[in-house]
Amino acid sequence: MLLSAAVDSDATEPNPLGQRIRELRQSRRLPMSRVAKDAGVSVSFLSQLERGKSNASLNSLRAIASALSVTLADLFDQDKSSAPGVLRAADRPVLRSMNGPVKYLVTRPPLRAVEVTVGEFAPGTSTGTKPYTHGDSQEIFMVISGRMLFEVDGVEYILEGGDSMEFYSSQAHRAENLGSTTAQVIWVVSPPTPPDVIQD
Repeated sequence: MLLSAAVDSDATEPNPLGQRIRELRQSRRLPMSRVAKDAGVSVSFLSQLERGKSNASLNSLRAIASALSVTLADLFDQDKSSAPGVLRAADRPVLRSMNGPVKYLVTRPPLRAVEVTVGEFAPGTSTGTKPYTHGDSQEIFMVISGRMLFEVDGVEYILEGGDSMEFYSSQAHRAENLGSTTAQVIWVVSPPTPPDVIQD
């Protein structure tokens, strides 16, 4: 996926994401060198990420999740309970983009039948210049507010508040904010895309 997302971290405070990656790696008895190789990142980068001293792109996080045989959302899973519960807005895992949308995971991990993500596109931002694919799931893209260009298989559509697109995640797609205000959107993917089938 071409969205280059950076996860905020503070080197002076514990980093739950880095700690979670380390816990998953160690629980699987995987050496850092093996995970780094499978994810296509350097050992030093992975070490800094685990210690909360580095940010990671969304692509890197997906690759690390794949190397650990988990989903992207599993990297943010601090609670193994499957009981129903409330996810407060302030507690949603956040993927902050450098040049694209800010994405919030809404479905509480571990993911089962559906994955829901909400996003905010600043004016002029997009998921990338190239369309991308991921698996072969049913996907719905809905605009809550704003004016979005949504492309599927080379065909462009203009979507405004309340409009939605339904397609397969195996179809090349991308989104871009054409408006002058921040656009709010929702992605729904069922079933969730396995981490090892993400394609740029």
